[in-house]
Amino acid sequence: MQFSKLFSAQIVGLVPHIVDVEVDLSKGLNSFSLVGLPSTSVDESRDRVSAAVKNSGFDSPKQKNQKTVISLAPAELKKEGSHYDLAIALAYLVASGETKFDPKGRLFLGELSLDGVLRPIHGALLLANTAKNAGFTEIFLPTHNASEAALVEGINVYGARNLSEVLQHLDKKNKFFLTPTLRADTDKTNTTSDKTIVDLSHIKGQEFAKRALEISAAGNHNLAMWGPPGTGKTMLAQAFPHLLPDLQNEHSLEVTGIHSVAGTLRENIMTRPPLRAPHHTASYPAVIGGGTVPKPGEITLAHRGVLFLDEFPEFDRRVIESLREPLEEGHIRITRAKGHDTFPARFILLAAMNPCPCGKYGSEERCTCMPGTLASYTRKVSGPIMDRIELWVKVSHMSHDKLSSASTGESTSDVRERIAKARALQDARFTNHARKITTNSEMRADDIETFIKLTPKLRALFNASAERLKLSPRAHHKTIKVARTIADLDNSSDIEERHILEALAYRPTELR
Repeated sequence: MQFSKLFSAQIVGLVPHIVDVEVDLSKGLNSFSLVGLPSTSVDESRDRVSAAVKNSGFDSPKQKNQKTVISLAPAELKKEGSHYDLAIALAYLVASGETKFDPKGRLFLGELSLDGVLRPIHGALLLANTAKNAGFTEIFLPTHNASEAALVEGINVYGARNLSEVLQHLDKKNKFFLTPTLRADTDKTNTTSDKTIVDLSHIKGQEFAKRALEISAAGNHNLAMWGPPGTGKTMLAQAFPHLLPDLQNEHSLEVTGIHSVAGTLRENIMTRPPLRAPHHTASYPAVIGGGTVPKPGEITLAHRGVLFLDEFPEFDRRVIESLREPLEEGHIRITRAKGHDTFPARFILLAAMNPCPCGKYGSEERCTCMPGTLASYTRKVSGPIMDRIELWVKVSHMSHDKLSSASTGESTSDVRERIAKARALQDARFTNHARKITTNSEMRADDIETFIKLTPKLRALFNASAERLKLSPRAHHKTIKVARTIADLDNSSDIEERHILEALAYRPTELR
């Protein structure tokens, strides 16, 4: 046989594509070419595959007087990565008559080392899911990725250590067979029992800020904390992720797939909301996403979790302003000359900032900032960004007497229990929603009309207050959604006056 065709796959952005791997052998002087718009890493597979084939006990394609052409189709798709190696090696061995098997319904992924060992790849979960949806029944990939890929039901996942194991399994004359990897146990575990976390009871005072954290976690509302340095903003931020409930199974697989593609996955499946905390010197592409070929950034890695931006105004202004779309829509569109992608980015923004660059404005110590510096610092957080953050909390200095007192507040587990009950109310409320929303923050204006009813008296009170605070239409709707979350925490079916007033208390009136 002089021709063979196998199947592999590739992820572009977060979208997987099935790729045909074709090999044609013909007489002539030795040549080994690879076509189909390959990147450098794909083009280098010729050397890796040749060495792996030779060290697995077969003749290297570079040792024969023949012309070898490998085509990766569709040709218009830019081929990236080294995970085509396994499919290329097998396709060559089939075309040269060294082995024989039926490729129908089988997908092959994996990078080969020079001795034929299979190395781990990124994005195994998304690739396995795409293979299943495309009608494939078996997928072969490195052992390291097998448990992750096995999270997809309806396809047999075979993890192999090297090229030889795959060949022995496919050869019907051989008695060696790989065992399909079983789906991993995805039972949720409560990580809040870990003694290393920052518990809310460890933080003295700051009851107003703790309450804001509870509301934010219950309804997925964005939160900004501002105040002098050393007042506990970072500790509050560290305690916040442990208030969030475990990810639902559908969201868990979604988040796991994103981190698998990015190469940040540290476990078989992510059951806890991710926390991303980029430094304020992080570049625009690192936070928002981008590059010559669009790739996800920190906001996508924070999807279904928390994006903590400490020293918020110190971030590049482009980064701050680019948060507008994801905070409003739950996704980010990246357009570049070589492609465009839409990445999911539905996260809770948790921002922390000082009142001024030196941090002493409004305190007993003298502020050393020039007036122009103060104005520039404040302008970094624009009105549209402020509008998109529902909860604003001032974190002030605590007295030394209170700091040294033995009294403690509510623990994380107590607050987390209330949040879980509030989330259950929201799940029930949006059970049959067409957009499959799960929290109050995801409601649009039309949803507010459907799910939130205010009495005429409450409506008049809220409108009058909104007029005095000069709330924009966006802030108007966000405040109502926060009031609905507060009512859920209170286990109240209707929004009451105290819920409205508390929600209004979190609107920003000053930043210094």
